[in-house]
Amino acid sequence: MSARHWAVIGLLTTALAWAGNALIARASAGTLPPISLSFWRWSLALLLLLPFTIKGLWQYRRLLLDNWLRVVVLAALSISSYNTLLYQAAQSTTAINLTLVGTGLPVTAFFWSVVLLRQWPARATLLGALLGLCGLLLILTGGQPARLFGLHFNDGDLIMLVAVLSWGLYTVLLQRWVMPVPGLVLMTAMLLCGVPLLVPFFLWELVHLGSMPITWQAASAVGYTAVFASLVAYVAWNNGVKVLGSATASLFSYLVPAFTALLGIMLLGEQLYWYHLAGGALTFMGLLVATRWR
Repeated sequence: MSARHWAVIGLLTTALAWAGNALIARASAGTLPPISLSFWRWSLALLLLLPFTIKGLWQYRRLLLDNWLRVVVLAALSISSYNTLLYQAAQSTTAINLTLVGTGLPVTAFFWSVVLLRQWPARATLLGALLGLCGLLLILTGGQPARLFGLHFNDGDLIMLVAVLSWGLYTVLLQRWVMPVPGLVLMTAMLLCGVPLLVPFFLWELVHLGSMPITWQAASAVGYTAVFASLVAYVAWNNGVKVLGSATASLFSYLVPAFTALLGIMLLGEQLYWYHLAGGALTFMGLLVATRWR
């Protein structure tokens, strides 16, 4: 298979892994401190990754040191900010609102692409984004678009909006600041910068909300998010941005709520309705148009 095919498979895997992350964020709201969940998630990911990449860090040390500011900025926008804000937003808003605000990721990626890269998305990308958005809204509204007018937004939604802007900027800068460093090595360098940036906020939460409970639920949440939603998903996303570009890669975020609904049906016994099938078909059609149409 070509690099393009592998990039698409990786982005599909990322969307599936982040769907599981969304379920964990929803299930742990009110029981697991959000910043602690983010801190321990990334700390475990760093411990798992470091033994395999420490040699690469030394090999590419000169290049990484020359680009240290870029690595710090990328780490701050992604590791320190995005998921921490998502977990924080989940404490005070509904899952559907989180997902609706999350649909703004392609729009923010388009915006940052125009501002920073001077690249206007291709017609195929815009058409794919429109199809994907229609499919997503069909799923979220249960086939009744009027439900959109009954939604109420609060502080959690504003926090999620900041998270989306942060991730969109990270995605575009990742394309602009191309560094000839293996993906896992760059990921480790970002973790070495991103985890310390979380420490002051982690300590503040520790004082005001207490420590994370030592339970199987907490251990499972940290384990899943560290391995699948962090290591696997981030490396696959970074490669997808490198091969397909930030505008096209960002469209795969539309699959996160679709996969979340699918996992809810499979794991939680939720009902499968016609709008799940129709919305999923539209979303996949949009991705097909964006990634294959010339």
